[in-house]
Amino acid sequence: MRARAVVDLAALRANVRALRAAAPTAELMTVVKSDAYGHGMVPCARAAREAGADWLGAATPEEAFALRAAGDTGRLMCWLWTPGGPWRQAIEADIDVSASGLWALREAVAAARACGRTARLHLKADTGLGRNGCQPDDWPALVAEARAAEAEGAIRVTGLWSHFACADEPGHPSIAAQLSVFRDMVAHAEQAGLRPEVRHIANSAATLTVPESHFDLVRTGVSTYGICPSPELGTAADFGLRPVMTLSAALASVKRVPGGHGVSYGHRYVTPGETTLALVPVGYGDGIPRHASGTGPVLVAGKWRTIAGTVAMDQFVVDLGGDTAAPGDEAVLFGPGTGASRPSRTGRAPWARSPTRS
Repeated sequence: MRARAVVDLAALRANVRALRAAAPTAELMTVVKSDAYGHGMVPCARAAREAGADWLGAATPEEAFALRAAGDTGRLMCWLWTPGGPWRQAIEADIDVSASGLWALREAVAAARACGRTARLHLKADTGLGRNGCQPDDWPALVAEARAAEAEGAIRVTGLWSHFACADEPGHPSIAAQLSVFRDMVAHAEQAGLRPEVRHIANSAATLTVPESHFDLVRTGVSTYGICPSPELGTAADFGLRPVMTLSAALASVKRVPGGHGVSYGHRYVTPGETTLALVPVGYGDGIPRHASGTGPVLVAGKWRTIAGTVAMDQFVVDLGGDTAAPGDEAVLFGPGTGASRPSRTGRAPWARSPTRS
């Protein structure tokens, strides 16, 4: 096999349990958007539920519908809406939806009236990230209209939420600033009569390092898959997390070359002396980023090495120095590997396509 990606669902279940332990007073939402970060949404969602995830989080309605179609009946939220979205279908599927402005709230209310169901709705506050979410100046109007719709029975405001900008940078002043704004906006909503089931702002980084942000619910995405959100926080192992995916490939070529030999496009790497080069048959067409050229770590012949030269569309080269290998031997791009000592890594690995699962 040229290359394969193996997803270890036992590792995912262990990570979910570790993240629950990191926020013991809050419920846990496992985020499975974008095909569970490339790991396979439905199998990962099932494994997360088995490990005790209280909620699943999806970005788009289509992702949430796929989870319902696969048989998931638990608490499920999706938050990325555009005008004219399938609000009614989501309400009828008992999916929690989100509104960041009056247009979204009004569309949800209209859909709820049309189907005769009460919509479960979270109001999102922009506390400083500057993406989706309602600005503090606009919050009173959104809250007032939501409260009126709730009194009518069209909606139930089940959540108040926001998202951090820099929780993966320890001590960043925006963390405390966003928490302060969030508390103020929650207080205003509650003073207006809203009684949400959950208040939530913590992402993976905040779940692991900012306990005062846990409130009623934490949302863990990348950490669920055994990836530390940022090297500044430490390694995944520091938090008891295990990589869920291993990406490996079989060496396509191994050969001796003289010193001074250029390697790959542009000859951005030149061998410092006589050496052995190994060819790994995956490249940027498979999701290996071209910016990994000259920097990406690869485990070959028992050692972590660095990609030599430019990553091509379907291959790249590794300099083995004085070590030996043979065509067909395994190269591990990320994942558990063989227990070899690891270099410092960001954990932001490119996900492979069509993973197998175990």
